[in-house]
Amino acid sequence: MIVALVVRFVCNRLIDRVTRRQPGPKGSVPPLLRHLRDRAPSGASRAVINERRAQRARTIGSVLKSVVSIVLLTWVVLAILSVLGVNIAPFIASAGVIGLAIGFGAQNLVRDFVTGIFMLLEDQYGVGDVVDLGEAVGEVESVGLRITTIRDVDGTLWYVRNGEIARVGNMSQEYAVARVEVPVALTADVDRAQKVALDAANEAVESESLADDVSGEPEMLGVQELCADQLTLRMTVTTRPNSQWKVQRTLRREILRAYDENGIELPYPRGQLITTSPN
Repeated sequence: MIVALVVRFVCNRLIDRVTRRQPGPKGSVPPLLRHLRDRAPSGASRAVINERRAQRARTIGSVLKSVVSIVLLTWVVLAILSVLGVNIAPFIASAGVIGLAIGFGAQNLVRDFVTGIFMLLEDQYGVGDVVDLGEAVGEVESVGLRITTIRDVDGTLWYVRNGEIARVGNMSQEYAVARVEVPVALTADVDRAQKVALDAANEAVESESLADDVSGEPEMLGVQELCADQLTLRMTVTTRPNSQWKVQRTLRREILRAYDENGIELPYPRGQLITTSPN
């Protein structure tokens, strides 16, 4: 019993040591995470990245502590029964049956925990990421073994069970693409409209307000859609993670200003008025 307590204490101390942030040339990355995949968004602040790593390390550490405690407790119980001369074979068989029954009864809970463990190990998302989990879309505020909390654009806090997450769309990893669609009247000169929009976009991304958010040059893809009263031009530009919406808003404003200055006609609803004579 004393040996088990000592082993548990030593293991917990080691787990605490590898899950604690340590300042140094590698930054404040916990040693536990240095050999695991880290997908922290490049545009996030240092405080957000540190909190993301700390939460991930704490959660993985708690799993390791639980595993150590369960293994040691099982070993102690079996050792005591063996010393007392009790036949442990029936106990092992009964424990298997009980475990199977609990597994069937709490399969949703088990699925939540197993999914949460793999999400943390693979670093599919973390604190500060903007994700699409299906019903919930927003910024991740916390990631646990069973529950992930997300704050959407309206301020609603969503609690999502990890086992219910069938897919994850992470908009904060590596890079993003700002897609801008510009409506133009059918009577406008399409080539000139494309050139004016592209020139306005190039000027905007070189400005001080967007220079740090853009990692590529704007690309005019051409006519995306043709309707009865308008056509739509599509433009894309590669941005830093979580900056695509800011870039979209700025480009729309600058393109609208450029169209107004250059006399590019924007679409408006058109209709027909049919009159009939009494005769």
